[in-house]
Amino acid sequence: MNATVTFAVRFRRSLRSSFILLVLSLAWATSGRGAESSPLYFVQITDSHWGDQDHIERTRKIVEQINHLPLEIRCVIHTGDITMDRVEDEATVSEGLKVLKALKVPIHFVPGNHDILKDKHETTRLAYEKRFGPLLEVHEYGGVAFILVYTEPLAQSFSAKRYNPLIQLEKVFKLNQGKPIIVFHHTPSVENFYKNRMHQGWDDHIRAEWVSLLNAYHVKAVIAGHFHRDEHHWLGDVPLHVCGPVAGYWGRQAAFRIYQYRDGKVSYRTQYVE
Repeated sequence: MNATVTFAVRFRRSLRSSFILLVLSLAWATSGRGAESSPLYFVQITDSHWGDQDHIERTRKIVEQINHLPLEIRCVIHTGDITMDRVEDEATVSEGLKVLKALKVPIHFVPGNHDILKDKHETTRLAYEKRFGPLLEVHEYGGVAFILVYTEPLAQSFSAKRYNPLIQLEKVFKLNQGKPIIVFHHTPSVENFYKNRMHQGWDDHIRAEWVSLLNAYHVKAVIAGHFHRDEHHWLGDVPLHVCGPVAGYWGRQAAFRIYQYRDGKVSYRTQYVE
């Protein structure tokens, strides 16, 4: 075989190989986009503080607005302080739950510091679990693990009988390895800024353990309430999103958030109620 023929054969083989690689690359890119491009929408409400002021009526207006969203909302997560120290008040809880029952999608709950009370922990914990659910639970939507966890023992540095948030959370993380994970809880682990000064957040040692655990399992986002303000922070490489409240304390306008999970990232839009 002469040099000219050899060159032609090699050129054709090279061209064929390049074409195959191009086709495979396009196929991979297209399939990747197809698997990740559909957005997953969910809603957060927080700090409704039923039992005080007009907060149940504010909740009703938010429910109506959520039900009319032109998006495929998969669920609603309430990130705590559902009541204003009224979790044992059957009339208040029943009235609020009746309002939430009108939602067209499932709703899940996280207890806040005004739901399970530190100084009445056993009785308020039992009342919460009876009406709203367990202290730690997992729901899966669109292949994403939504992990809802009660963290007030961490935020307030006290021990709860038969419940260790960090140990139990890590067990749940292990069970959901390989899935995208979003964590929902009530009190953010960062410092709280109000009255023009910084206020201590979680104990430094506890916060370090929390942040290390979240990063070890590559959590996509942490979503919380409690501050009654819109805030964004970073816990290592994990974003922390803090939503404004339903309640009207400090002149706040009732609000909720629409979140979108897409391509491994969480983004949001804050919605206000007239």
